[in-house]
Amino acid sequence: MSEVAVQTSELWSSLRQRTQARIGLGRAGSALPTRHRLELQAAHAAARDAVHSPFEPDVIAAGLDGTPTVRVRSSAPDRLTYLQRPDLGRRLDPTDRAHLPTGEWDAVFVVADGLSSRAVHEHAAAVVRETAARLDDWQLAPVVLAEQARVALGDDVAQAMGAAMVVVLVGERPGMSAADSLGAYLTYRPTPGVTTDADRNCLSNIRPPLGLSYTGAADKLAGLMTRARQLGLTGVNLKDETDALPG
Repeated sequence: MSEVAVQTSELWSSLRQRTQARIGLGRAGSALPTRHRLELQAAHAAARDAVHSPFEPDVIAAGLDGTPTVRVRSSAPDRLTYLQRPDLGRRLDPTDRAHLPTGEWDAVFVVADGLSSRAVHEHAAAVVRETAARLDDWQLAPVVLAEQARVALGDDVAQAMGAAMVVVLVGERPGMSAADSLGAYLTYRPTPGVTTDADRNCLSNIRPPLGLSYTGAADKLAGLMTRARQLGLTGVNLKDETDALPG
């Protein structure tokens, strides 16, 4: 191997240690080297498993250390329907909706399986605990554990419970480098069928140590929630100021 080829190989090796992106993989003829091809197939299998793995609300409840919880389902009766009919994943099952507790809550946390139950099993309880610890003066509703649920299901939950704000923690669509990424979506005064994605704030890629840490996510989320309550809004007009320079 020439000196230039060695230097190039060392450069790509150094870069790969700093990112999960698949870069500088090389070639074996017209294909990927066997090792990288097998890694790609394993990542694809992990993504499929994340999408189809069943939601286990007991895992979330155990991680919440005694915080009251309520369990609900969307209008999607099974996983296949959920994947084929996104609209049903945005609406509560009518029976479950009728049994939700009501009150004058400042906010409600909804933990939804989304497209990766693995993500919520591993990360959601810690994010709820860390964030709630920063909201001492808030009236927080019982945590809602939602099966076959998409982000907009939180709108239905907030309206049914009388909560002014909803935070939906949801398993994000698995990629080829991350099957356990958690997203947090914050919405103030949502209205089912009317509220759009432009009315929400999102924190993405919560998955330490490779993504946003629990502490970092909780700091940002609690800061956004506090500003949302002050301004009476979320979405494109609410900016994350936790990283802003002083002055």
